[in-house]
Amino acid sequence: MTVLEQQATLADPNVRSPLRRSGSSGATGRVVVGAPAHALLGTTSEVASLRNTTVLPQVEDQDGAVQLRPRSQARYQHVRRLGAGAMGEVNLVTDNDIGRTVAKKQLLAPTQNPDGIARFIDEIRTVGRLEHPNIVPIHDVGVDESGQIFFVMKHIDGETLESILERLAAGDPAYCARYTLDVRIEIFMGILRALQCAHEKGVIHRDIKPANVMIGRFGEVVLMDWGVAKLQTPAGLPGAARGSTQQGALIGTPAYMSPEQASGDVDAVDARSDLYSATVLFHELLGVQHYLHHCQTLPQLLTGILSEEFRYLRLVFIRHPRHPVPPAELLHYCVRGLAKDPKDRYQSANEMIAELSRIREGRCRVSCPATLAKRMLDTGGRFVQHYPKLSPFVFYSAVLLWLGCLAITARVLLQSLAG
Repeated sequence: MTVLEQQATLADPNVRSPLRRSGSSGATGRVVVGAPAHALLGTTSEVASLRNTTVLPQVEDQDGAVQLRPRSQARYQHVRRLGAGAMGEVNLVTDNDIGRTVAKKQLLAPTQNPDGIARFIDEIRTVGRLEHPNIVPIHDVGVDESGQIFFVMKHIDGETLESILERLAAGDPAYCARYTLDVRIEIFMGILRALQCAHEKGVIHRDIKPANVMIGRFGEVVLMDWGVAKLQTPAGLPGAARGSTQQGALIGTPAYMSPEQASGDVDAVDARSDLYSATVLFHELLGVQHYLHHCQTLPQLLTGILSEEFRYLRLVFIRHPRHPVPPAELLHYCVRGLAKDPKDRYQSANEMIAELSRIREGRCRVSCPATLAKRMLDTGGRFVQHYPKLSPFVFYSAVLLWLGCLAITARVLLQSLAG
């Protein structure tokens, strides 16, 4: 595993959840550490067993008559493990009531740490409040017989963007044909729409990376894993400073961190930090390589994030045997998104979506000779579309102008040679 794939040390589970506010731990205001898991969650093994039992009866047809027979079966039946992170694991399970496969996430091991449980509950409530087509929905929440809290979400049948990028980098012909430039832009638009929803509700993801983006079988784009998300609390509200992450902590994945994340400036991490990380991902989608691919150690990587300016000319020379150089207007788009100073970046997901939509429509900003030529051609094309009767005059005028420029250039060259 390369340093670009290494994950930063997550916040200590003993640190209070960044999404917790004062007074949210219950009426007593305290939890006894070391109490049994069921006691911490306010339930018993019998109650948990009852909650995790099917409730719908078995429907049978006997001689043309419908028979409803009660049944007692485990609601969620384990199929296989899908993956695991620093604190939790996700398993594929069968919902025996509804008759579908879903994903069930729970903590890696039973815990008696109330703060660890609180963080997990915060993740549940964070994802639960973010109802959006590009964010995985939660179906259910519960506690199993061992006292382990879990939540059930939609199972996205597909693959991660990380896996897709690996195939693209390897030059897989099928993937190169399937994931064209337009498809890659649409994937990025899906990520931006998810962030648009989250940021409007004050939630910062803090771990945007290809491994946390799922592409479904039908092309759906879903932003996953909100386990280290941060809830922005307006300054001055009671409890705004309580439960915040410790200054200097690295939260997220180093390769996709913003400069403020990489410096450990927790208070400076806001929506623009997510947008920086998303732009790193977009650059990788376009060029099929990380923008700091030359950094081989973690210190080099963090130094590059903090001090290595990202220039347009660096992108122009991207070369891959199966991938063309990205269009100039998208390169300029990445340059602004990767600005070191948050004030110089796009200020919202809305702004990034609007700018990318203009680029797709051909109305790109003029930032270099290439974008100037594209803008002129687009403007000329729109003129002809609106005034088709004038198209012959426009065409012949353009030809005469081009011939005139060519004649002047030839004359200047001949004079210089003669002199």
